[in-house]
Amino acid sequence: MQRTTVLLLFGGESSEHDVSLSSARNVYAAIDDTQFEVILSYIDKHGKWWLLDSFDTDVDLHTNAAQLVPVLGAQSFITLPNNTIIKPDVILPILHGKNGEDGSVQGLAQLLHIPIVGCDMTASAICMDKLATKEILDAHHIKIAPYEVHQRHDAIPDFSQLSMRLGSPMFVKPARAGSSVGVSKVYGDEGLAMAIGLAHQHDDVVLIERGIAGRELEVAILGNPPQHQTSGVGEIKPGDDFYSYDAKYAASSMSEAIIPAQLCDEHSDHIRQQAGLVYEILGCKGLARVDFFMAEDNTLYVNEVNTLPGFTNISMYPKLWRAAGISYSQLIERLIQLAIDDTMEGKITEE
Repeated sequence: MQRTTVLLLFGGESSEHDVSLSSARNVYAAIDDTQFEVILSYIDKHGKWWLLDSFDTDVDLHTNAAQLVPVLGAQSFITLPNNTIIKPDVILPILHGKNGEDGSVQGLAQLLHIPIVGCDMTASAICMDKLATKEILDAHHIKIAPYEVHQRHDAIPDFSQLSMRLGSPMFVKPARAGSSVGVSKVYGDEGLAMAIGLAHQHDDVVLIERGIAGRELEVAILGNPPQHQTSGVGEIKPGDDFYSYDAKYAASSMSEAIIPAQLCDEHSDHIRQQAGLVYEILGCKGLARVDFFMAEDNTLYVNEVNTLPGFTNISMYPKLWRAAGISYSQLIERLIQLAIDDTMEGKITEE
């Protein structure tokens, strides 16, 4: 049986570079090499793509490492300096943040005419942009946390006036970043100014949101609509004041993932139904994780949608599917096949 050639992409230019490496190591270890031939491509922090011979504990860019350059429209890459042609059957991006899950790589795959695992360029760009996501969901009457927008050159708002509209505490976050990078929880004027400054280090557009007191719940989605599946509901219990970057990834983190979340059937069914609906509204396919807040009065708010969720040892997405009976290796196989099937369906439709 001929193996499917998979270009595994990882690293990247974003602040989530190290998270990508951690996720990709797990994927590489889990992928079934009797079915898939894996080509390793590391994207460095300057955006250059490199071929790797192996992927152990560290990324080794030796002096003879070959750079990978796309050949648009030809379903292939060429190596520099050797001019070797690389023709993957599918691209598997294990990337996060800017130039990874924001539609950039997905658009490149479209120009290359190579299937790519996950959402297309449009859905990736929309879901990466928290403001665009909120506006679309609000237009479809999906409940979101009240918010205001701060542009880079706007004056710092007065906390007391802002709190009359949003309450206290508030969350300040970049519109386009993941893994809680640049996110702060604020209680007063001084904290607000610092939080806005931090968030603007990552984006020109910053969201100031009402802090929802309650539970953090997540649902994994797998598949291409209308045949997509929703996992059970998982719950995050942050070991810190909120689920920050350190609370997610630091070795000392006390955060806890509870699967399944302790919910009555009515609430669990409603959350899963809403997750599937959000997935469809935003045009997602392949995979995504939909995150919610459930307030103390059981009101459900969509927090955000992650189109390339983490695959680290602590990541909720693979854990939720493992609880549903899909192993890590089976999950990777399903994702790759979904990308290939979607491309084949598109070709049939065009013909």
